[in-house]
Amino acid sequence: MFSSIAVWNPSVQAATDIGKETLGAKNGWAAYSGGTTGGAKATTANIFTVTNRKQLVDALGSATNTTPKIIYVSGTINVNVDDNNKSLSANDYKDAGYDFNAYLKAYDPATWGMSKVPSGAQEDARKASQKNQASRISITIPSNTTIVGKGTNAIINGVNFQVKSGTDNIIIRNIEFQDAYDYFPSWDPTDGSTGNWNSEYDSITIKGATHLWIDHCTFDDGAHPDSGNGEYYGREYQHHDGAVDMSNGADLLTLSYNYFHDHDKTTIIGSSDSTTSDEGKLRATLHHNYYKNTVQRTPRVRYGQIHVYNNYYQGSTTGAYATLYIWGVGKSSKIYAQNNVSDVTGLTADQVASPLKGTALYDNGTLLNGVAINAATSAGLSTDVGWTPTLYDAIAASTTVKATVTAQAGSGKL
Repeated sequence: MFSSIAVWNPSVQAATDIGKETLGAKNGWAAYSGGTTGGAKATTANIFTVTNRKQLVDALGSATNTTPKIIYVSGTINVNVDDNNKSLSANDYKDAGYDFNAYLKAYDPATWGMSKVPSGAQEDARKASQKNQASRISITIPSNTTIVGKGTNAIINGVNFQVKSGTDNIIIRNIEFQDAYDYFPSWDPTDGSTGNWNSEYDSITIKGATHLWIDHCTFDDGAHPDSGNGEYYGREYQHHDGAVDMSNGADLLTLSYNYFHDHDKTTIIGSSDSTTSDEGKLRATLHHNYYKNTVQRTPRVRYGQIHVYNNYYQGSTTGAYATLYIWGVGKSSKIYAQNNVSDVTGLTADQVASPLKGTALYDNGTLLNGVAINAATSAGLSTDVGWTPTLYDAIAASTTVKATVTAQAGSGKL
């Protein structure tokens, strides 16, 4: 099995099994400055196979447990459960003072207005409810950890993995991440011109951490797609946030051969225009990822030097997951895009890149619905991003991208 990996993905350092494989020396930004090995040095005592939430949490240990460890995920793990693996629902997390109908009445824009965020008893109770859920589903990954799925059907349902500041050297592979579902979204009337419902959890939240390789994983909303949530105050009642988000000075990430589908906010790199300390950080490589029916943020970037190559985007500008744009060019972003392919019905060349206070994008080899374009010039952006990537083995011709990515991206493909 592992010899076949070496043929089409030379940036993997092969080992005797997937859990001991490490990132290749030129496989994106996560290979820079020491590389990414995860838990490859784990001794037998620190190699675990887990089948439920408690086993997963116990295997990870505390946030300061930097001992190298390899964790194999077997089957489906649900994290909205108690320590006896009994399922937990909104009613189990709900604060005694929280009532959704009362919340809607209290913050109705017709009476509350649109100029201030909610405050008071119902918002306090909502926050308490959300914190109750977070105590179960937000799980911290410590340094020097590899988490991989066994076989072709490893699933973690409902998790919000947290990779926090000071954490280094993480590998996550061959897992389907389903439904990081927030039971208690918040209403923010000041978010945009008409307000928005916002949820709390990404499948993987990276804040301040370094050296991460996320490979051959699948990300989706599982049994609770936001398209079925309905609306309140005229806005979608959205229960999901990002799939993989990177912020707060995080650095050196490689996202490769992942499958993101039927999701809105996919990957944001840099969460605030005002966080100028992110300059020189937020470096990431995204290659051979498959984005199907993803609305936005594939990725949306502030500050970072981002190499985006050989990715495949598929969808439409209409329907439940209508594509808004492919690349969000945010403040001081430096996206270097090569040989990506977008088959998005209705998308025009000037919509591939969305200028979001950013001014520059390098783009070469992009195909949009079979036609060669330059997304930078179509969006009126400068093509000078001030850097040139070197950490890659080979960049495939655009004409080969669709077949390669659709066949090989996602969990269960190793």
